[in-house]
Amino acid sequence: MTNKSILKALNGETQAVPPIWMMRQAGRYLPEYKATRAQAGDFLSLCYTPDLAAEVTLQPIRRFGFDAAILFADILLLPQALGADLWFVTGEGPRLSTITSDADFAPLKGKDDIHETLAPVYETVKIVARELPKETTFIGFAGAPWTVATYMIAGRGTPDQGPAHALREGNNALFEKIIDLLTVSTIEYLDMQIKAGAEVVKIFDSWAGSLKGDAFEKYAVAPARKITTELKKRHPNVPIIGFPREAGEGYIGFHAKTGVDCVALDNSVSPEWAAANVQKDGCVQGNLKPSHMVTGGQGLIDEVRHIRETFSKGPHIFNLGHGITPDADPDNVTLMIETLRETV
Repeated sequence: MTNKSILKALNGETQAVPPIWMMRQAGRYLPEYKATRAQAGDFLSLCYTPDLAAEVTLQPIRRFGFDAAILFADILLLPQALGADLWFVTGEGPRLSTITSDADFAPLKGKDDIHETLAPVYETVKIVARELPKETTFIGFAGAPWTVATYMIAGRGTPDQGPAHALREGNNALFEKIIDLLTVSTIEYLDMQIKAGAEVVKIFDSWAGSLKGDAFEKYAVAPARKITTELKKRHPNVPIIGFPREAGEGYIGFHAKTGVDCVALDNSVSPEWAAANVQKDGCVQGNLKPSHMVTGGQGLIDEVRHIRETFSKGPHIFNLGHGITPDADPDNVTLMIETLRETV
């Protein structure tokens, strides 16, 4: 038995007050994060300096008392570990060397050759696991193969993931080699995070919503199932959260199809719909609009209460429907938590 509320929810327990953490809770809306990032010099240095990455992971726990910490890292560290070039352009985000031909794919490393590059991440996990309060759950994570592939193929984020869809349709053999390499490498990456101290892992499929029909089943569901099945063999007691963002109807049955213990929901679906169609199969996580962290006020209070009440009949982890934005007000995060934990 556990006394950690996040683990209780992931084990299927309904709680009067749901546990809470927040996507991107270590981030630019916090002055202490900005100070530590400045100390690191740049974003990638922050990711690869264990003491500083651990510090920013712990900052929102100290300030807000969330029920979980999530590892501070980036989904694109894995393709970098596989041999892709990665850099960040100030104000514009990440850039990667592109994989659009077999010649581009050939130099990439295998799944067993990623750990030297990612060793600082595992060290961060060890530090955080040692320093977290005993009641706080530690979540590790990776990007889902499809989402990571979209960046590897386009070399950057795109509004419609068009380059990845074009490769999927135009050179499916190469596309599937990329997905397969990312799938097996993600298993090894998350396995090492668990061995280092992560108690839960989350698979972020931020661009799952652009996959439709059979493509969703093949490239969102199937890789998540492979990752979950293998991790459960190695670590049967470690829960897994899946986040197929903007999957819409694809959220239905995602628990059963993939084997994840919890389905995270974006805010394009209503709590009522999700309670009826998704929560009946197990724990759900979500799904407050991140914009409430900017606007605050009675609107925030009302929506927190509404989400809490709507999901109160089953296991639920309160969270945003996507990451908190840099323009959010930390006082609104406090208000969200206080409202959620008020006497029911």
